[in-house]
Amino acid sequence: MSQNTFGRLFRVTTWGESHGAMIGCVVDGCPPLIPITEAEIQHFLDKRKPGTSRFTTQRREPDEVKIMSGVFPNDAGVQVTTGAPISLIIENKDQRSKDYGAIADSFRPGHADFTYQSKYGIRDYRGGGRSSARETAMRVAAGAVARKVVPQISIRGALVQVGPHRIDRTRWDWDEVGNNPFFCPDAEAAQQWADYLDGVRKAGSSTGAVIEIEASGVPAGLGEPLFSRLDQDIASAMMSIPAVKGVEIGAGFAAAALSGEDNADEIRIEDGKPSFLSNNAGGVLGGISTGQTVVARFAVKPTSSILTPRRTIDKHGRETEIVTKGRHDPCVGIRAVPVGEAMMALVLADHSLRRRGQIG
Repeated sequence: MSQNTFGRLFRVTTWGESHGAMIGCVVDGCPPLIPITEAEIQHFLDKRKPGTSRFTTQRREPDEVKIMSGVFPNDAGVQVTTGAPISLIIENKDQRSKDYGAIADSFRPGHADFTYQSKYGIRDYRGGGRSSARETAMRVAAGAVARKVVPQISIRGALVQVGPHRIDRTRWDWDEVGNNPFFCPDAEAAQQWADYLDGVRKAGSSTGAVIEIEASGVPAGLGEPLFSRLDQDIASAMMSIPAVKGVEIGAGFAAAALSGEDNADEIRIEDGKPSFLSNNAGGVLGGISTGQTVVARFAVKPTSSILTPRRTIDKHGRETEIVTKGRHDPCVGIRAVPVGEAMMALVLADHSLRRRGQIG
């Protein structure tokens, strides 16, 4: 499998760099006859695109997606998938490569500059090139296609912590997520975050975040019992997002403090069907979905591009200091919410097709 490809049956390959002419992806393995339009994909891209508030990078990218292949009008004139690879592209419109000229030879602390140079012997220093979070726009586009493969599953995400400030679970309201620039399910917390991030932004610094993604309507039986467990693949998908440094499923690390009695999700019969009394397992047991809501959280580190001088070295082995100029997110976790949703969709679409092929 290529290092640029994700998935087994529902496969996504992304390409392009932060400051190249365009970025794109190829979605392969999508079943035929699924209605899809550019507008449906654009809906999710608009949630992720930069420049939507003062709390994200001010790079002005419209992120307008174009479907280049894999669709055709059916007999009713509706554009549907054909079963062929679906190619999607987005043109880069607002690159400022000159912002990075001064750091062409130096490695930015916290970035992939040093590791890329060590691995390949060359790197695109303009905005991080291939390692830039700009690439995640194509994951969101591919995730929109994946959602069409599993329309019975509802996927949504929220920002639950910014820096040290975590929301109060008792005030959680999903309807609030679309009412603020943070995807925050707590109106009071969103205002506190705005004040906090204003201070972070004015100081030229950055902060981390925690994002929660949940998928409801997931049928029981997705995933494998050993390798390619559903929770394993979800964790892998979330860890593939730039800047993510930790993932947990269900109760996650908090399960270590629970007793066996408290952690076990008891089961009863309700309306003739199994009903779980809790969901510490996050909707996955033994690597296989239980039919409950699948819940995953991931932690995003602070943006490494800050205005405070940091000690580093250059590619010639000389010690130096560096200041990263340009347009950067004070908290990359904000725009990571739709990316996390997309990665969840990709995993569930892939496992849904695999289950269909395995047992019908």
